[in-house]
Amino acid sequence: MKTRSRFTPLALASLSLVTPAFALISIDFVPVGNAGNAADTTGYGAVSYAYQIGKYEVTNSQYAAFLNAKGATNSNGIYNSSMASYGITQTGSSGSFSYNVSSGYANKPVVYVSWFDAARFSNWLGNGQGSGNMETGAYTLNNATSGIVTVNVGATVYIPSEDEWYKAAYYNPATTTYSLYPNGQNTITTADANYNNSVGSTTTVGTYTSDPSPYGTFDQAGNVGEWDDGIISTGRVRRGGRFDNTDAAIASTYRSASSPTSETNSLGFRVVSTSASVATTVPEPSALVIMGLSALGLAARRRRVA
Repeated sequence: MKTRSRFTPLALASLSLVTPAFALISIDFVPVGNAGNAADTTGYGAVSYAYQIGKYEVTNSQYAAFLNAKGATNSNGIYNSSMASYGITQTGSSGSFSYNVSSGYANKPVVYVSWFDAARFSNWLGNGQGSGNMETGAYTLNNATSGIVTVNVGATVYIPSEDEWYKAAYYNPATTTYSLYPNGQNTITTADANYNNSVGSTTTVGTYTSDPSPYGTFDQAGNVGEWDDGIISTGRVRRGGRFDNTDAAIASTYRSASSPTSETNSLGFRVVSTSASVATTVPEPSALVIMGLSALGLAARRRRVA
C-alpha cells in the first residue's frame, strides 16, 4: 500500500495567504472502498487500499483555472490551440496569456490534453493549486514532454492507475462482481451513455444521470476516452471509449493505448486522490484569508490580554 502525504487546514490557509489572487477549484470525488477486492477475469480491478476518484471527467472550467494559474507563457504546451473549438480560448501574448471558457462549454470535459498535460494538472492540484509547481509532485517531470514517467510514492492527486480506473468503472461492491459496462450492467444503449456518435460530440459531464457506476462515477463509458497510468510498450493506456466509439470500446474487455503526447478532440482524463483533505471541497482563497486574518487577530487579542 502506498503512503500518501496529507494537507492540513492550516497548511491550506497558509497557502491561500501566499496566493490570494487565484480561486481554488474543487474536484468532486467519490470514495472507492472495499480494499482488497479480487481482480476481474481480465486481470484488472484489484486494489488493496481505499481511494477517491473524480465523479466526473476534468472539465473545461477546471482546466482553464489551471491554465490561468500556470499558462502565462504556455510552457510545455499545456494549451493546445485546437481547444478553442471545444471550449477554451487563449488571448494575449506570451508572458501574459489568459484563458476563457466559451459559453455552454464550462462543464464539458477538457479535450486535446496529452498524458503530460494531465500529469501537470495533477501536480498543480497536489501542490495546492495557485502558483503550485506543475513539474514536480505526483510526477517528476522536469519539463519532460515525451517518454514514460511513473507516479511517485506519496502522491496525493494523480492520474488513476489502470486498476483504480477499472474498479471504479466496473466493480459492484454489493455483489463483489464486475459488469461489462460502467453502468453496473452487462448491457448498454445510447440512452445510457454518449457513444456510437449518437450525439456527435462531447456532452456535459454527468448528463446521463440515471446511469452511474456502482460507486457513483459518471461518463466512464463514452463521452471522451480517459488517460490512466497503465503502460503498453511506449504508450499510455486509455479507457472508457469515446463519443464516436461503438459499445465494444466502452466494455471492460477493451484496452488500448496512445502515445503520451497524443492530443485529440475525444481524449480527456479524471483524477484520483488518496488524501481525504484534498478530496474535500476547499473554500475560496478569500474565505481562507479571512479565516487566517481572524486567527491572527484572535492571537493578537490573546497576547494583549496576557
